[in-house]
Amino acid sequence: MSSNETDRLGAALLRQVGVILLGGVLGLLSSTMVAVGLDVLATEFDVPLAVMGWASTGFLLAVTIAIPFTTWAVDRFGGKRMWLAGLILFAAASLGAGLAWNEGSLIAFRVAQGFGAGILDPLVLILLARAAGPARAGRVMGLMGVVLSLGPVAGPIFGGAVLERLDWPWMFHLSIAIAAVVFALSLRELPADPPREAAQPLPRLDVIGLALIGPGVAALILAASQAAESRAFTVWPVLLPLAAGAVLLAAYTVRARRPGAEPLIDLRLFASGGFSASVAIMGLTGVVMYASLVVLPLYYQDLHGSGVLAAGLLIAPFGIGGTVSMPLAGWISDRIGSRSLARAGAIVLLACALALTRLDADTPIAWPVAATLVMGLASGFISAPTMGSLYRTLPAPQVAQGSSVLYMLNQLGGSIGIAVVALILATATAPIASYQGVFWFLSATLAVVLAATWLLPGNQPTATEAPITAAAGRNEA
Repeated sequence: MSSNETDRLGAALLRQVGVILLGGVLGLLSSTMVAVGLDVLATEFDVPLAVMGWASTGFLLAVTIAIPFTTWAVDRFGGKRMWLAGLILFAAASLGAGLAWNEGSLIAFRVAQGFGAGILDPLVLILLARAAGPARAGRVMGLMGVVLSLGPVAGPIFGGAVLERLDWPWMFHLSIAIAAVVFALSLRELPADPPREAAQPLPRLDVIGLALIGPGVAALILAASQAAESRAFTVWPVLLPLAAGAVLLAAYTVRARRPGAEPLIDLRLFASGGFSASVAIMGLTGVVMYASLVVLPLYYQDLHGSGVLAAGLLIAPFGIGGTVSMPLAGWISDRIGSRSLARAGAIVLLACALALTRLDADTPIAWPVAATLVMGLASGFISAPTMGSLYRTLPAPQVAQGSSVLYMLNQLGGSIGIAVVALILATATAPIASYQGVFWFLSATLAVVLAATWLLPGNQPTATEAPITAAAGRNEA
């Protein structure tokens, strides 16, 4: 292959990656922008904040339920077709949300928006993994990590700025504009879905499995959300969905382990220590990230008198740190493997969390801001190598399933992190003790992450490169 052909292929890959990452921003921005605007929406529709909270909770539950369906649909209909369908659904639901006439219609359109995001979110990882191939998995997942880092941080800042200058429907109208741009670019840049071979059987939809696993994980997320709202774990609004989720997932496990079963997500994936470690680490880092992004703004507002927008800007270094470190960490992990990088990141992140247990009202604000920047840098050295490891070691037919597991556990981890923060803040004897308690909890969580990094692969595996590359050529979307 000539250098000109190589350059053209490299440029095409970069354009594909750029389009996919821009689409990946949609769900994260929509989720976090609306979260900061709940007070405004509750006032606009004259309803209690607890009622309007379902605009966020419903979105999150819909995302979780849609992810397992996408696992099947991407193999049945093709990646590009599902990507375009997800963009259309997301844009249409955003239009409806911006035109909502009461709280019920807004919540309904937000649920529809969540289903669109639940199609797009796992497809970001699936399409990136197929486009990049195993040899460049770390670098491309590092770029994906930039989106994961900036989305939760930029959303509150962006949402606050929109609400200060524009009416609330613009939170949704801007999503329509982004989705339209991504749709147009996707039509041009993403390769067409290949025709299915005549001998290739159509994948069967595990309808019962879909009815068990999606609602099961969603019930656990609902339990965590209710715990955050109730600021307790031992109340019926928490215990009922928790029990329902446990029963549904137990039933899915029994069904998936039957001889001859073709489950939506094959539980044999977890027989691999590397896969189990990867998804567990990403779930626990979701706990750490979302808990940090909730507690630090509260600390700045409560003990330093910062405004909402100022508090959001003060946590921006977390996203900036991840933006800087994730592409670098992904590039390095393609050469030396994931284990040592993730371990180093976990050690630094643990040290930062332990340092933040010493926060008090007299701590100069520069210290937690600096710690937040270092936390962002360190998180990049955990997330990018861990995601790259997952996609380098999975056989191509299981990439979609691996993406579903990773996303669902990350969502669940984020919900648990927020719930634990709410519980600690509600039960602490003094404000400063509550903030210190949160970081002691995060320190314990990061100790588990550090232990799990020993199960990640060391040097870059090569055994699965050929099958994955070949499958990518057949299934490229």
